[in-house]
Amino acid sequence: MSNKHHYVAIMAGGIGSRFWPMSRTAYPKQFLDVLNTGKTLVQWTYERYAKFIPEENIFIVTSEEYVDIVKEQLPKLPVKNILAEPSRKNTAPCIAYISFKLAQLDPDAVFVVAPSDHLILEEEAFQQTALQALDFVENIKSLVTLGIKPTHPNTGYGYIQYEGHEVANGVYKVKTFTEKPDLEIAKSFIASGDFLWNAGIFAWKASTILTAFEKHQPEMFELFDQQKATFNTPEEQQAIAKIYPQCVNISIDIAIMEKADNVYVIPSSFGWSDLGTWNSAYENIDKDYLGNAVASDNVVVIDATKCMINAPKDKLVVVQGLDDFIVVDTKDVLLICSKEKEQSIKEYVAEVKRNKGDQYI
Repeated sequence: MSNKHHYVAIMAGGIGSRFWPMSRTAYPKQFLDVLNTGKTLVQWTYERYAKFIPEENIFIVTSEEYVDIVKEQLPKLPVKNILAEPSRKNTAPCIAYISFKLAQLDPDAVFVVAPSDHLILEEEAFQQTALQALDFVENIKSLVTLGIKPTHPNTGYGYIQYEGHEVANGVYKVKTFTEKPDLEIAKSFIASGDFLWNAGIFAWKASTILTAFEKHQPEMFELFDQQKATFNTPEEQQAIAKIYPQCVNISIDIAIMEKADNVYVIPSSFGWSDLGTWNSAYENIDKDYLGNAVASDNVVVIDATKCMINAPKDKLVVVQGLDDFIVVDTKDVLLICSKEKEQSIKEYVAEVKRNKGDQYI
C-alpha cells in the first residue's frame, strides 16, 4: 500500500559528457539505452519508483530543453510533474526548487531525491531501503543518504564515513563526507570498514530540508521563499526564470550535507552503479568468452579482448586486434579510446569543441 505523502524527485538535467559520443548535449545519456536493454535509463528509474510511490507523486526535474524528451519517454507522467530548470546550477538549486514546491503542495511531504541515470540491479532490496529511509525521516527531523557498501577502492566515487552505533534499525550518524579520493586513500577507507560510497540518493521531509537551506544557504532559501506562493500555479515558470540566474552553482553535498549536523546514512547493497563512465557500462553488460561487452546487434569481433563496443544497429562494425579498448560509433562520430584513458574523455570532448566547434558535442 503506497503512502500518499511519499514523493520522489528524479533529477534528469545532466549532460553525461563522460558517455560521449553517444551522450550529447541535445540528447544526454539518461534518455539513452546505454546497456542495450530496450529501455532508457530514465525509464528504468521511473519504473523503479512507480512500484512503491504513487504515480502522481513522481516528479522529474530536468533542463528546459529536455522537457519534450521526458514527455515522449514517460507518457504516463503528468505533464505538471515535469519541472523545467532554465539553467544548470548543480543539485542544490534543483533540490531547493522541488522542496519548496512539495512543501506548498503537501506540508507532510517526505521524498526521495535520486539521479535518473543510475543502475540498480536488486530492485526489491532497493525498495526496502528507500521505504526504511522515508519512514525514518517522517518521524525524525533528519537528512538521510543511502551509502553503498564498497566492493573495491573506487576513486570515481565520493565516500561517507559513519559512526559505529545504530540510532535506529540500520541507520547511523554520518561523521564525514570525502570527495573522490586517490587510490591510496580509497584503499585505506575500504580497509577501515567504516566508509561507504556516496550514491547521491537522499530522503527527507520537505520541511526538514527547507530548514537546512534556511540555515546553511540563506541567500538561496530567500530567493525561493519570496516566490513560493507562485509554486503550483501558472506563474511558477516565470518565478523560476527569475530565481535561477541568481542562484549559486553548488551541489547539495557541499551546500547542505557537509554542513548539517542531522545527517544520517543507511549502509546498503542493492547492486548499485552510477553508470558514470564507459567502464561502468562495461562492468554491467554481458561479455563474450574473450571479455568483450558488445552493446549492439550488428558487431563482428575478431581476435579482440576486453573491449567495450557500442554501435548503431543499422551499421556493421568489425573490430579486430584491439585489447582493452572503448569503441563507440554513432552516426557522425567514432571514438576509439584505450579503456584506461576513459577519465580523459571529458578532455577529448573539450579538444573536439576547440577544433571542430559545437556540432559534435
